[in-house]
Amino acid sequence: METHLTCIFYSFHGNFPSKCICMCTRPRSSHTAFYLQEDNLMETSLVGKYLIPPSVCNLLNSSTIYANNEVSLAEVDIYGFDYDYTLALYSDALNTMIYNTARDFLIEHFKYPEGIRKYDYIPNFAARGLHYDIQKGLLMKIDAFHYIQLGTVYRGLNPVPDEEVLRLYGGTHHVPLHQVSGFYGKVSHCGPKVKQFMDIFSIPEMTLLAVANDFFISNDIEYDPEHLYKDVSVSEAIGMVHIKGYMYKWIMQDLEKYILGGDETYAVLHRLVSHGKKLFLITNSPFSFVDKGMRYMVGKDWRDFFDVVIVQADKPHFFNDCVKPFRRLDGNGDLQWDKINSLDKGQIYKQGNLYDFLRLTGWRGSSVLYFGDHLYSDLADLMLRHGWRTGAIVPELDLETKVVNTEQYAQSLTWLQALTGLLERMQIHRDSQSREVLQDWLKEREELRLRTKNLFNPQFGSIFRTCHNPTYFSRRLCRFSDVYMASISCLLNYDLSYTFYPRRTPLQHEAPLWMDQLCTGCMKTPFLEEMTK
Repeated sequence: METHLTCIFYSFHGNFPSKCICMCTRPRSSHTAFYLQEDNLMETSLVGKYLIPPSVCNLLNSSTIYANNEVSLAEVDIYGFDYDYTLALYSDALNTMIYNTARDFLIEHFKYPEGIRKYDYIPNFAARGLHYDIQKGLLMKIDAFHYIQLGTVYRGLNPVPDEEVLRLYGGTHHVPLHQVSGFYGKVSHCGPKVKQFMDIFSIPEMTLLAVANDFFISNDIEYDPEHLYKDVSVSEAIGMVHIKGYMYKWIMQDLEKYILGGDETYAVLHRLVSHGKKLFLITNSPFSFVDKGMRYMVGKDWRDFFDVVIVQADKPHFFNDCVKPFRRLDGNGDLQWDKINSLDKGQIYKQGNLYDFLRLTGWRGSSVLYFGDHLYSDLADLMLRHGWRTGAIVPELDLETKVVNTEQYAQSLTWLQALTGLLERMQIHRDSQSREVLQDWLKEREELRLRTKNLFNPQFGSIFRTCHNPTYFSRRLCRFSDVYMASISCLLNYDLSYTFYPRRTPLQHEAPLWMDQLCTGCMKTPFLEEMTK
């Protein structure tokens, strides 16, 4: 019986290898090592290098706006903004300050061991979008299908072996829906709790949780991870930094140290207003803090850019609560007692709710585009309940695009895709030598996955991907934002009548028609009868 087999050969012409893909016919008894032998493939790095054209690298620009949904800026008349990590971007020094203050608070107020003070902030340890199992004390990355990415589970500062992860979760690495935090990222009041950290401010919080866990484990101190989580996260150490206003004080005292990109913020606002667009601001931050930052970035007349300014809005409740009324603040930030019958330009308003906002402004639907960094608190309700256009600010795109543009990443990913295609096609061969080579390829595939993950973050990889699947964070990003970008300054690169078109990505049943198949070497999937011949 004859078997058709896809073979890849490499030959040299001068100093350059060329690849030849052919279909070979061999008796079934000998469709083995000669064709499948890994030795016939060049070193992975060399293979990857010559599988991609030179133009593939440097295709992405960190100033690009990416579309999840088609959006025409010509139809947008009103632009809304959050403040923190939207109008104002902060330096890494802020995360260090939050961590140090919360760590010292744990020691001085909760009497945690003094040894924890020896742990400095680790800037590149945690990443946005991770989940934390409160009862087990584990920090991890979960994909869009609720599966834990093995190799990204950390207890303290050390990875947890895959076998232990499977044991801890009952023989699986799937986390059921009822165990994951709710719609706004909050934990449930009953049952197991797995909390997701969605905003950038949570990065020092995750680091402090990991550090405290690590200290107790390293020193053989018995502790309850749930108590630790409450002391660190729930209105205590980290909460104190925000509730007591420490963060606001630090930034206001040294604006130059903490605030980035003020000139670009001014340029965006000026351009929108000069084209006749209406602007508004809805932020949870207090007026004194916003005023100081905006004066630094935009100038003392910053309020002239905005038709409506709302501070201490209490998002996400602002978007789904119809009870809290608007209050007006005077020029000193003091509350006034008059009833609010209109939202006037030049005034500052506090609290309120979106239903009154819509009634008083008449701004509705797809003519409004609102930008924010928190997918749940800023964007979800606006898209799902009110039909606004939404733009997610994802500063991590700067690093992600730099990595994707490297030759090392392009080589690794291209060979990973090609190797996956080989595995898919060659799995029909069942003789022992073929199975041995397939196992070698599977091992190499895992090594390539690890290599590409480490390019982004050695612990947790990209915030957008878990190997081939999107992350839990990435799925929410696509669901709750029409467009996403590294900063609002990306708007400066586009005409205000520009239309953003999302790329048509193939569904699995459409895959044979798409270029991806040509790149991976993947051919038609064998049916069961082929595998049994």
